Amino acid sequence: MDLKNQKRMAADILKCGKNRVWVDPDKIEEVTECITRADIRTAIASGHIKAKPKNGISYERIRHAKHQKAKGKRKGPGSRKGTDNARVSFKRRWISIIRPIRDELKQLRTDGKITPSVYRLYYKKAKGGVYKNRRNLRMHMISAGHLKEEES
Repeated sequence: MDLKNQKRMAADILKCGKNRVWVDPDKIEEVTECITRADIRTAIASGHIKAKPKNGISYERIRHAKHQKAKGKRKGPGSRKGTDNARVSFKRRWISIIRPIRDELKQLRTDGKITPSVYRLYYKKAKGGVYKNRRNLRMHMISAGHLKEEES
């Protein structure tokens, strides 16, 4: 049985798309006999024709991806767009390296573990990019004999 016309009219009356029009499978014969808009309205009122609910769009996949990225996943080379500088600028990266090193040097100087001249020597080296992090700085100081090993 062809319900093309009935579905078209029902969609117009229900203000929805044709795919959302539901026809009661037990009442298909009665709906087939509906040939005017008034007949369709009667069928809608009696519950033989209804509009299906709208489909929602699930946010769960996005939420899951965000949770994974928070754990440090999905960030490999295949997922990256742009240069390293576009993701974290060279300046920002340098700042995150140099600040802890300089803080460490200041702390060692204020605690009296290194002299101001040793502080100045290591400060200049740090500015030259010799040390990767605090631990690397301390290793160099210990191996040079400017800092005792038990203090690290």
